Amino acid sequence: MKKRKLGNSDLSVSEMGLGCMSLGTNQREAASIIKAALDAGINYFDTADLYDFGGNEEMVGKTLKSVRDRVIIATKVGNRWNENKDSWSWDPSAAYIKTAVKDSLKRLCTDYIDLYQLHGGTTEDNIEETIAAFEGLKNEGYIRYYGISSIRPNVIKPYVKKASIVSVMMQYSLLDRRPEEWMPLLTENNISIVARGPVAKGLLSDKMLDKASMNVKEQGYLDYSYTELKELLPALKDKLSPRYMNEIALQYVLSHHAVGAVIPGASSIGQLRENCRALNAAPLSEEEITLLKELTKESIYKVHRE
Repeated sequence: MKKRKLGNSDLSVSEMGLGCMSLGTNQREAASIIKAALDAGINYFDTADLYDFGGNEEMVGKTLKSVRDRVIIATKVGNRWNENKDSWSWDPSAAYIKTAVKDSLKRLCTDYIDLYQLHGGTTEDNIEETIAAFEGLKNEGYIRYYGISSIRPNVIKPYVKKASIVSVMMQYSLLDRRPEEWMPLLTENNISIVARGPVAKGLLSDKMLDKASMNVKEQGYLDYSYTELKELLPALKDKLSPRYMNEIALQYVLSHHAVGAVIPGASSIGQLRENCRALNAAPLSEEEITLLKELTKESIYKVHRE
């Protein structure tokens, strides 16, 4: 599998990573998916301390322990479960980050994290304190690099300006092209986009509208009404035939050089193999990219702006 350099780091990540949130809670099943990903050439695994109260990190760490020197492990911090574990609060304080990283290291069965990401962010945060915490962890060797996971423009911009982040994780797909507005800024600062949600909750998979939830049927998906989706999705498949839908979806995201990696989830080995097939297809031509941009909406984030 081809690799790309993540920002200005020396992390060489597979173009497709594995978003581990969808692995479920069964260790044996999760391990089988992770091992299938390794066999396919995937070396980039993304988790978070929030997922399953840290259980996801434990599964990932246990499975990857024997190949630790061959993989890139990314996790996230900032969302803090309450004592009853029925809700969480936002805590980007230095004190919490310095405690949480040690818990993540233990669960991940490792003594360093390749990419540690702030799992959100608000304008009320003490950004300087948060950055200092990450820089401290980097200097102490607990983490190699850090980034943020945020879609908020008024959070992304100050981190680009003030921090040495190497990546910004954002939801990005043909149905959510809002990150394209920020590609010039991130490219200029040598920061990569890590694209989550590339198949838009399954709408851009070959099952298309069969994956539409009741909420999508009633409210639509972002800037698209359900009526628009019923027209658009078959048109995408028809005009780019014989390409598969998830092939179109993943290849479109990866056609942008600002993207360091795409990280779809996989809840089964079959789903993982479908994504690998899509990734290994021929890149989109300039004509195909232009057509896809004409058919879909170029949106911007309307909130969380200065």
